[in-house]
Amino acid sequence: MVHDVARPVLETIPVRRLFGLAVHAATMEQAVQACEQAIASGQPLVVGVVNAAKIANLRRDTALRSAVTSCDLLLADGQSVVWASRLLQQRLPERVAGIDLFSELLARADTAGQRVFFLGATQEVLDGLVAKVRTELPGLQVVGAQHGYFPVAEASGVAAAIRDSHADLLFVGMTSPYKEMFLDTYGPSLDVGVCHGVGGSFDVLAGKTPRAPRVVQRMGLEWAYRVWQEPARLWKRYLTTNTRFLGLTLAELVRPTPPYAVVTPVIPAVPVVPVQRTGDDLVEEGASA
Repeated sequence: MVHDVARPVLETIPVRRLFGLAVHAATMEQAVQACEQAIASGQPLVVGVVNAAKIANLRRDTALRSAVTSCDLLLADGQSVVWASRLLQQRLPERVAGIDLFSELLARADTAGQRVFFLGATQEVLDGLVAKVRTELPGLQVVGAQHGYFPVAEASGVAAAIRDSHADLLFVGMTSPYKEMFLDTYGPSLDVGVCHGVGGSFDVLAGKTPRAPRVVQRMGLEWAYRVWQEPARLWKRYLTTNTRFLGLTLAELVRPTPPYAVVTPVIPAVPVVPVQRTGDDLVEEGASA
């Protein structure tokens, strides 16, 4: 959702036009400051991230596209998006991976004693995440935790539970496009300072799914690490999305995509989170090209 209110920190961050999207040219520190200001001011902020796979997929998925364009703060999660921004002369300063922003906000919440709600993943992963957070970050308050396997009929009840928790931060560990659609549909009623869709990050922080070594992350090759982990399942997916993204980048050089209109999506009459493969969304959030 795009809020028409004064946001001093957010308003200082330049916006780059990439693939029809308004991507904020933010550093990690600027993104964190924008989130902290949203909590302090009571002006809700919805954070979204994009990478090669999501940019390729939203061309065909109108619900995903609508949800992404309605985010208040849109960041480059994938290193390939940063590289493309330089080629297209719409330079982004750095990659701000969703999982890294998630970790940084948790650390700040620990220091500030902020209230946190976790939504998504399996009950097993969620329990592991909450246990780890309470042990390692005792200063923050976990005011709610809900697994991601609930039918759409219960979505409004989940939203009500989040609102009643008075959380400062909501982290949504669902797969795309469901996390974006949930936030865009229910975000205005949640009364949460910052809503951040973090994909498969719950699995990583809970210790269920290993993340690529830092040197691999810095090289922008987390997608290759994921393929190495599960070659039979992921090689075709990455080959397809990365090839499509490369083609889109070359096309942007010739004819930039006009800005997409912001349209509020409607959650479909299917489970909010379908049967998940727990590592899949790392392909899209933090472990992709």
